[in-house]
Amino acid sequence: MPVYQLDDSLWFPSPEFAWNDGILAVGGDLSAERLLLAYRMGIFPWFNEGEAILWWSPNPRYVLFPDRLKVSKSMRKVIRKEEFEVTYDTDFKAVITACRETRIQGDFGTWITGDMLEAYHNLHRMGYAHSVEVWQEGELVGGLYGISLGKFFFGESKFTKVSNASKTGFIHLVKNLEQCGFEFIDCQQGTPHLISLGAEPMNRTDFLDSIASISESNTLKGSWTDIF
Repeated sequence: MPVYQLDDSLWFPSPEFAWNDGILAVGGDLSAERLLLAYRMGIFPWFNEGEAILWWSPNPRYVLFPDRLKVSKSMRKVIRKEEFEVTYDTDFKAVITACRETRIQGDFGTWITGDMLEAYHNLHRMGYAHSVEVWQEGELVGGLYGISLGKFFFGESKFTKVSNASKTGFIHLVKNLEQCGFEFIDCQQGTPHLISLGAEPMNRTDFLDSIASISESNTLKGSWTDIF
């Protein structure tokens, strides 16, 4: 299959044309309009600093259904002890910056380039991108961010400075999304961490059929600070 070259026009090829590893297209830009179109079509950007923008739609896609969340006994104890305070959308830029810095410091490289950071911060200002902050004694020790469209949350990245911090934030988020009727959380890929929490593979065609129901009117848009 080809890898499609994007131009300045706002379009994507069908994600059904992506390779099984997910690569679909190269080029385009990180405008809010293109990013939102990508997520609605089951596509996301992922590339390294200095590379052209790459667009992906892997098969299978890993998702987590809120009612299938797995919380270990040890994590239930952590949550009961209330070791952490969890907030939403109070410092999006700090969360995405920490996600970027954690990967750089760990010498993993990062897809959260300066342009990506600004693009997602713009989506946050527009009410589509959201952050979960995890605090301990007033210090930001963990968090995650992603995109909310319709009744779906598209997870992007997380960070943790203290054991169980980001996991606490994720569990807190999943439970709140379940109460709001979200269908599933898109985890993109199946890492051991996410699989341990209940993420499971979904065929790309089934994934695309599911998100076809995305509706702007059902999007929980705006700040989540006072909602959860």
